[in-house]
Amino acid sequence: MDKKRILITGKNSYIGTNFIKWVSQWPDKYETEAISVRNDDWKSHDFSMYDTVLHVAGIAHVSADPKLKELYFKVNRDLAINVAKKAKNDGAKQFIYMSSIIVYGADGKIGEKNIIKENTKPSPIDFYGQSKLEADLEIQKLKDKDFKIVIVRTPMVYGPNCKGNFPRLIKLAKFFPIFPSISNQRSIIYIDNLTEFLRIAINSEMSGIFFPQNKEYVSTKEIIDLMAKNMGKKVFFVSFFNPFLRLLSRRLNLINKVFGNKVYDKRLSPKEDYCIVDFNESIKKSLL
Repeated sequence: MDKKRILITGKNSYIGTNFIKWVSQWPDKYETEAISVRNDDWKSHDFSMYDTVLHVAGIAHVSADPKLKELYFKVNRDLAINVAKKAKNDGAKQFIYMSSIIVYGADGKIGEKNIIKENTKPSPIDFYGQSKLEADLEIQKLKDKDFKIVIVRTPMVYGPNCKGNFPRLIKLAKFFPIFPSISNQRSIIYIDNLTEFLRIAINSEMSGIFFPQNKEYVSTKEIIDLMAKNMGKKVFFVSFFNPFLRLLSRRLNLINKVFGNKVYDKRLSPKEDYCIVDFNESIKKSLL
């Protein structure tokens, strides 16, 4: 197999830096370069020499501040579309866009199933989700026989030194000895499983919309419990707060982000063997 040349557009992203680290295990098979897209210098970069452009730049945190709306659309939508168009015009063979489960809108309320299936329509509830979806849909239109498009709608990505909700759960497991006993279901993906999927997508010159996830659905309770055990802590799970949390769940999506349900139907999972780290081991590695 000829060496694959991969351009990562977006420096210092969690997924991008971990992908580069992952494929560095095979120096004779992959050559990577990461460039910044914060200013306009990328526009003069020649994309024609790359087999794949992996676009990882974007604003990842969710904000309700209306002052940031324009920035979200500028970065998450317009920049992504423009990078994809340049990749196609320059002659790159494949473009990978990191979309998100956020395009499917709110998390399910406590006690209510929320299973995303093949025919589930995206329905974002904020400008973060809307900006991701609009880029996702526009980039799909660029696909043709010579330019393959890979849309990756990831669930929560976690691993060592990640950002977002996962580090908050670590703090809860570390400092709070009591936690609500609620059994919800979430799709999540460990960073090594995601980067292995991306590697396979590049090797196989895949094209389409993909929903990689760990083999196991997990509950927030299971995550907290396993984290605590690995840190030598003891957490007591109690049902005392459940009625109050169920009530709040009807009104506050913030509660549902922690205790609600949101999973991809397992039939949506790619068939390729990319889940190389199981849930128990992934939590252990994430705490190192």
